Amino acid sequence: MAQQRALPQSKETLLQSYNKRLKDDVKSIMDNFTEIIKTAKIEDETQVSRATQGEQDNYEMHVRAANIVRAGESLMKLVSDLKQFLILNDFPSVNEAIDQRNQQLRALQEECDRKLIALRDEVSIDLYELEEEYYSSSSSLCEANDLPLCEAYWRLDPDTDSADCLSAPLLASPEPSAGGPLQAAAPAHSHTGGPGPTEHT
Repeated sequence: MAQQRALPQSKETLLQSYNKRLKDDVKSIMDNFTEIIKTAKIEDETQVSRATQGEQDNYEMHVRAANIVRAGESLMKLVSDLKQFLILNDFPSVNEAIDQRNQQLRALQEECDRKLIALRDEVSIDLYELEEEYYSSSSSLCEANDLPLCEAYWRLDPDTDSADCLSAPLLASPEPSAGGPLQAAAPAHSHTGGPGPTEHT
């Protein structure tokens, strides 16, 4: 068993006073209780009448009972003083209690951190899946809007003939005007069919 450290003189004196108070109070309780038991015995008749002797014994019992009560209250006060002394001066026990509380709080903090990390991972996975679903649906809608009308309709209705779909742009395209190429050929016919230059003889 480790040797206890030497207490300061003031603390040593205080502990000695506590020890003396304890012994005195216990001795007072024992002595008064013993005297009350002795007083309860019936003695032979003396020069004092029984009524007087009874009153004297009754008063003595009350006094000794009060002494026992006072000694008991002193012991309760001594217990309170010892508790206060331990709280204020027992630094190793206080430090040990603080260390145990710190360990409990650290364990609780680590458990909360683990739960928060797990919750973060679950939320990240759910958000990733939601983003994938959102962007895939958005891209499909954008591709359908960017296609030509015929091809978009053909993708929406696969039973439609592809030739019908291809005929729509051909019908919609304007035909070349007859005036353009014919106007370019007209001067050639005018030169070949018309009168040439007149020769003077």
